[in-house]
Amino acid sequence: MSNSSPFPPGLFPTQAPTSAPPTTPREQPAPAKVISPQQTAPERAHDGALNGEQPSSLEGIVKIAQKHNFSDIHLGVGEEPRFRDRGDITATGWPETDHQTFQKWLREILTPSQIDAFNSEKEFDGSYAFRFVRIRINLLDSLHGPAMVLRLIPQDIATLEELNLPAVLKDLAGRPKGLILVTGPTGSGKSTTLAAMIDWINRNMQRHILTIEDPVEFVHKSNQSLIRHREVGQHTHKFHNALRAALREDPDVILVGEIRDAETLMTALEASQTGHLVFGTLHTNSAVRTVERVLGMVPPKDQDSLRRSLAESLLGVIAQGLLKTTDGKRAAFHDILINTDACKDYIERGQLEDIEEIMERSAFDGMQTANQALIELIQQGRVEGKDAMAQSLKPNELAQAMRGKE
Repeated sequence: MSNSSPFPPGLFPTQAPTSAPPTTPREQPAPAKVISPQQTAPERAHDGALNGEQPSSLEGIVKIAQKHNFSDIHLGVGEEPRFRDRGDITATGWPETDHQTFQKWLREILTPSQIDAFNSEKEFDGSYAFRFVRIRINLLDSLHGPAMVLRLIPQDIATLEELNLPAVLKDLAGRPKGLILVTGPTGSGKSTTLAAMIDWINRNMQRHILTIEDPVEFVHKSNQSLIRHREVGQHTHKFHNALRAALREDPDVILVGEIRDAETLMTALEASQTGHLVFGTLHTNSAVRTVERVLGMVPPKDQDSLRRSLAESLLGVIAQGLLKTTDGKRAAFHDILINTDACKDYIERGQLEDIEEIMERSAFDGMQTANQALIELIQQGRVEGKDAMAQSLKPNELAQAMRGKE
């Protein structure tokens, strides 16, 4: 939820654990043939290797990922480095990573204390800024040894118009107070959409925007608005502490990152009820399921009160997904709930199953279902029907609607 901020490199030599098995140098493969950036992910995967030998530095690997518009980098001890290209994991043909190389890469992007924290906790989340791109870092331990996943975060923030996002998102961003939830699975572009909405406020309104993230991803420069970024672990010890303190820091807009528990949820609702516009994310894949997930964060005895608070404060839910297009790129589709008076009534009564019917027939309010968005992409010739069916939560309903459009 999680958008981006630079971190100075603090490097120190870390010894490999004594229990690590010895590694032997592997013969470098012959230089691979040049791969055109225009090739599709399957073509690149078929080629099996990227042009030239593996760079010696992590920065060099990240440069290759940026050049080819790869979204993620997967590196681990005992594993061949791989990239994620438009949803597909793509092999490099490079040698398996040894422990010494992996530790050298860690020292490029982590401080000594961060490396110690990973060695102790076996997990780590953070971010780092190279001169040319930011990365979000996740470290993990595994059967073969430590591994990392790096998500590339563009330094230039795309606008709502450039992303061709629904016009109702601009309307929501312009509201003075309330709760906006942007949801979707990992890698669905939630952070990019949120960044575009914050960017629109920054360029068009005079507001104080405060972001609380773990980690900070997209970094905004103050324009018409004043923007401050805070990262959990670096600028505050606990997410909830920062959010509670935010209420005393004169913000107009608060970006919460991911709402993970009832405590964060209740504070976010309190902020939205006291004159703040609050943005948050959850890992849910439909608007109605998002409301169900929020209500499920508290025990049954507290749900009546939460339903009333949510009905009062919620402005809208944008559930987003990505799927491959016919030109080898990816397109977003959205399941959008706008909390109209009719929806408020259903939320307060807990009759969530009826909300999707309202969404289907309320395009004039900016609402749509995911299936309606997928059908539009099919009709535009941008996606194949089978790919849309694979993404739909209601494939039988989508198939019937597709037959009706033939």
